[in-house]
Amino acid sequence: MSSNTDEGEVIRVSKKGQATIPKELRERFGIDTPGKVLIHEEDGKIVVEPLPSVEEMQGVHAGRYEKGKVLEHLREMNDEDKKLERERDERPERHQ
Repeated sequence: MSSNTDEGEVIRVSKKGQATIPKELRERFGIDTPGKVLIHEEDGKIVVEPLPSVEEMQGVHAGRYEKGKVLEHLREMNDEDKKLERERDERPERHQ
């Protein structure tokens, strides 16, 4: 693996559509694992942005991030996580 990721790096996308963000980039941008990132399209390109942690969004750091799209996406993702958890909890258990 190249140490210079500024020029890009080819990574494999699995059958499930999963791609691994290289460790060097995760560390450089503070992306925790497991964790979440914001992914969107911009000018015909896929953009992956680190999301601030819950700790960064509260307390002494609360004023650091302006309300807007990132917070909106965080709320939507949180709502979706709760919905998926409820659906999972409502499914009957499968015995193998």
